[in-house]
Amino acid sequence: MVQTRTLGELGRQYGCEIHGDPATTVSRVATLAAAEADCIAFLSNPLYAKQLPDSRAGIVILQQKMLGQRQLAALVAADPYLVYAQIAAELHPEPPLRAGVHPRAVIAEEATVAATSQVAAGAVIGSGAVIGERAYIGPNVCIGEGVTVGADSRLMANVSIYPGVSIGERCVFHSGAVIGARGFGLAKDANNGWINVPQLGSVVIGDDVEVGANSAIDRGAIDDTVIANGVKIDNLIQIGHNVKIGEHTALAGQAGVAGSTTIGARCLIGGAATINGHIAICDDVAVTGAAGITHSITRPGMYSGGIVPMDDVKSHRKNSVRFRQLDSIARRLKGLEKTVANWSKGEDSKDQGNQDSKD
Repeated sequence: MVQTRTLGELGRQYGCEIHGDPATTVSRVATLAAAEADCIAFLSNPLYAKQLPDSRAGIVILQQKMLGQRQLAALVAADPYLVYAQIAAELHPEPPLRAGVHPRAVIAEEATVAATSQVAAGAVIGSGAVIGERAYIGPNVCIGEGVTVGADSRLMANVSIYPGVSIGERCVFHSGAVIGARGFGLAKDANNGWINVPQLGSVVIGDDVEVGANSAIDRGAIDDTVIANGVKIDNLIQIGHNVKIGEHTALAGQAGVAGSTTIGARCLIGGAATINGHIAICDDVAVTGAAGITHSITRPGMYSGGIVPMDDVKSHRKNSVRFRQLDSIARRLKGLEKTVANWSKGEDSKDQGNQDSKD
């Protein structure tokens, strides 16, 4: 069913300043360039400001400073993107559940599935698993023994949840996500190669967590791997065993977190960033894309680190230390240059004085 909202309704609901006819209606979202009269669009990035005057969108969400370029209906918000996200979720809700278990799903007798949940074809739910109210278990999802899935959580096609994992409410796991596989625990035997170390912990996931397609969260070696409320994990991300991630932290695609690392709350980890094991990152840290984090971070702020050419470990470590000293060395060099320049001027003045006395 198509949702239709008026400018006046949206402005009051989301606390925006209303400009234009309050009766203007929209039923879907679109970009500034592609929008039609029944669409709502937003302007957040200044790079797209040139599209605003010619946009055919019925309503545009924008900041006050851009209002002069918009002749038709508009919502003025301090954060247009946030308001857009809220309205988009309302206009384009998730498809409604069709409560029940598909005949081709396999449910263990000892499992508990709420009557309001939907279990799709090919899903397998193991003994002792508990599926909460209004949960969605997609096609070919595999849920191991003793798993709990909280109310209103959605597991898309081909998600695998290993035994003993706990998942909170309103979580979303996209296709191919693997939660609770054994951690990368190995002991080296000089005679027999690698020996697997039993991974006895599990994975505990809070409420409102989202895990992207083909991402993996390993179970703990002894204690649990813990993902706190509101964490957002993009596609193709690896979370090692015993990692702990604080509330509302977000990790972008291809990031990797090695085992036994703790990441604080409200952190932002850029795409393809790598984080060493056995370190701690405090709250409110932002790591830029492709950065390599090799030691603990104890102060909030933004951190970067690029990729340097390969070298033997001894030389690489020495050069890394020197790299961190470059700013200090540059300042000292600049000071020395100034001292030498002043000394040279003094010598030149002295030579000129001697020449004048001879004349």
